[in-house]
Parts: sequence; C-alpha cells; structure tokens
Amino acid sequence: MDVFRKKTVINFKNDASKSGLKKKLTSFDLAAVGIGCVVGTGIFVSTGQGAKLAGPAVIISFLLAAITSGLCSLTYSELTSMFPVSGSTYSYSYIAFGEIVAWIIGWDLMLEYLVAGASVASAWSGTFMGILSNFGIKIPISITKTPMAGGILDLPAVLITLAVTLLLYKGVSESAKINNMIVGLKIFIILLFIFFGAMHIKVANYHPFAPYGAGGVMSAAAIIFFSFIGFDAIATAVEETKKPERDVPKGIMICFVVVVVLYMSVALVLTGIIPFKKIDINNALPGALSYIGINWGSALVGAGAVVGMISTLLVVLYGQVRIFMVMSRDGLLPKVFSHVNEKHGTPGLCTVITGVLIAILSGVVPLNIIMELCNIGTLFAFILVSLGIIVLRKTMPDVERKFKCPGVPFTPALTIVFCIYLMLGLKPVTWIRFVIWLLLGLIVYFAYGHKHSVIRNQKVDEEEIGV
Repeated sequence: MDVFRKKTVINFKNDASKSGLKKKLTSFDLAAVGIGCVVGTGIFVSTGQGAKLAGPAVIISFLLAAITSGLCSLTYSELTSMFPVSGSTYSYSYIAFGEIVAWIIGWDLMLEYLVAGASVASAWSGTFMGILSNFGIKIPISITKTPMAGGILDLPAVLITLAVTLLLYKGVSESAKINNMIVGLKIFIILLFIFFGAMHIKVANYHPFAPYGAGGVMSAAAIIFFSFIGFDAIATAVEETKKPERDVPKGIMICFVVVVVLYMSVALVLTGIIPFKKIDINNALPGALSYIGINWGSALVGAGAVVGMISTLLVVLYGQVRIFMVMSRDGLLPKVFSHVNEKHGTPGLCTVITGVLIAILSGVVPLNIIMELCNIGTLFAFILVSLGIIVLRKTMPDVERKFKCPGVPFTPALTIVFCIYLMLGLKPVTWIRFVIWLLLGLIVYFAYGHKHSVIRNQKVDEEEIGV
C-alpha cells in the first residue's frame, strides 16, 4: 500500500525552499499567464471549429465550457491558497490521494501540456501560412504539413516551438514581460474584430440557430473546451510568485472574467457576420472580416493571431516544464528534469527536452487529433481537482484557506458532472488513446517511479534505522 503514501504541505514547502527558482511574479503577471494561455489558439482557431459543429449555437457551447471552467477556477483557487507549491493538480493529488493517484494525474498533465503545446504550434503554422498565401507566397506542402496531411514535416511549427523554448530558457521574468506585451496586443486585436464585426451582423445568419441540435452543441463544447485551458497553467507558477496565497486566486479570477467576456463576444459576432458553413476553420476571424470586405482588418487580425499564439505556446511550455520539474524532485522522473540553471534560475535542460518533444509532436501529428487528446486530459485533471476539494475538506479541515470555494461539496460535484458531460462528447477513438496513455504511464511508474520515489525511500531508510 506504499503506492498510496501521501506527501504533506511541509514536504512540498521544503522542496520549494531548495528549488532555486526566483519569486518575481505578481497577480497581474499570473492573470496575463492565464490569458496568454487561454486567449490564443482557442479564440483564433477553436471558435471556427466549434461553429462548424454547432452553427450559431456555438455560443451555447462556449457558455457550457465557460460554466465548467468557472466552477473549476473556484476549486483551483482554494487549493492554491492552501498549498502554495508548484505542480498544480499533481501536487494537490499527492496530498489528497497519495502517490499513485498523483503519478496518474501527473502523467495525464504531461499529455495535456505536450499536446496543447503541439496544437498551438500547429495552429500557428496554419495561420502563418494563410497570411503568406494572401501575399502570394507559396511554401511547399512537404515542409508545412504533417505526414497524415500529405506532407513530410510541419517545419514552421517546429521552428516557432524551438524559438519559444530558447526564450523560456533565458528566464521567467523576461518571458513574463514579453507575454504581458503580447497579451495586451492580442486583446486589442480581438476588441478590434468585435468592434468592426458588430457593425456588420445580420440576424439572418443566426438562423437556423442550432442546425445540428443538442448533439452538435455538445460536440462543439467538447472541442472548444480547449479554449479555456489556462487556470492549471497559473497554478504551476506558484513557486515563482511573490505572494502566492493572495496572488494566485486573484490572478485566476481576473483571467476567467476577461476570457469569458472575450469568447462569448467573439462567438456572437463571428456567427452573425458570416454563415457558419462558410467559416474557414483554420483562419476564422481574419476570414470573416475578408468576407464582409474589411481586408485591412483581416490582415491586421491575422497578424495579431500569429503574434498572439506565441504567448499561448510560451505559457503551455512553461507549465509543462514545471510539472516535469516537480515530479522529478519527488523522484518519479529522472533528476535531470529538476536541475535548475544557476545563471538563469530556470530548469534549463528540462526546458530544452520539453521544447524538443513538443516540436516533434507538432511537426508530425495533425491538429484535430492533438486538440481532442488535450481536452480529455484537461477534463480528467479538473475532475480530480474537484474530488480533491471534497476530500480535503474532510481530511484537512484545519488548514488555512485564504480563499474558500463556495457550496462545497455541491460546487465541485457539479463541476465533475459538467466535465464528464463534455468528455462524453469526444470521439471513442480519443478515449481509447487516452486509456492507452494512462496504461503506459502505470508501466513507467512501476518500472521507474515507484523504485525512485523520494518519500518512499525516506520511509524505508527510517524503518531501517528504527525511527
């Protein structure tokens, strides 16, 4: 039963004090991290894909995804105020459920972040190629498409991933400054789209509102949930935050409000200015402006999308590196993943390894497969977070909570229901891939992680000396 051995808050705080990471982030930085992650590929790409599945009723799909994310943000806020440690859901699960569950969720988070990063890079490539084609520049398909899409390698996706990897290697504060600037730019671009698009809305485009019924709304919600991934990324930055107990919940809430307002507005305007069947899923917003004759606006929004998705990729890479780092610190992954570069104060080698893995994925795997895997991994993580809130209210009632999720256990239970509902909207093949990934994770755990677990080996040493 030592696979269910739990870590304590003191264990995590001791690890954090020795990490060597620099505490430089504020609540504003964290909100920008979340917005940088969420307002990117989701709003520029997923909106069009969701509209194809649900028609104008994609607005309802966004609402379902927003409610689910809002409930999740409440549970995340409580846990981050209780345990100001990196690792996000992985760390919370280690405290609430024990090592084997923490490993499963950590392995799941790897899937979430790796494929999220790959999907952003892939979407960036598609948007960038679209802009080049508008100027008459044609790049051979062999180096801009994945093998399953008729090419050899998506080279632009690989190159942008490696460039962002280098930026993260340099340091978190430098990355945060660039992320904040990009976030400001893409919010401006999105507001520009909403402003000009709103003046060309035709009510007739909203009819039929739900051409594919409830099934289409559900399928779209399951796909566009990808758009709301970001709260977990904020939670991974705890150890580099000046006042995590206060700043992390505040950053999550700011991020959520901004994101919901932007997404609902974009979905409403997009489906109002162009018939949903004519939406270009790879170039939704710029294509819609071109459709109504605002070509200069289309070019500007397209350029904003290309720049904006860079911050999304940056945040996703950042989150994955921190997950690897914490799992490595616990002995469940090789120590190379937790080594901090003294000059830059970042997990240097881990950053490089992560960047290379995401570059390979983005170069060879199609975008639609990547997005579905990302969604099922994220929803599974949110379910465990919600369960953790319920369990910890019973097992650790005296731990200080600077932010308390309202309505426990009903709020986290409702979150679980919404997550399961969205998961059921994904294709059976996505479930099969997810199960295979989890089974592979268990093999890795028992082959390596269980033997090298720091907390397990500490207990063995204590027993041997009679402590």
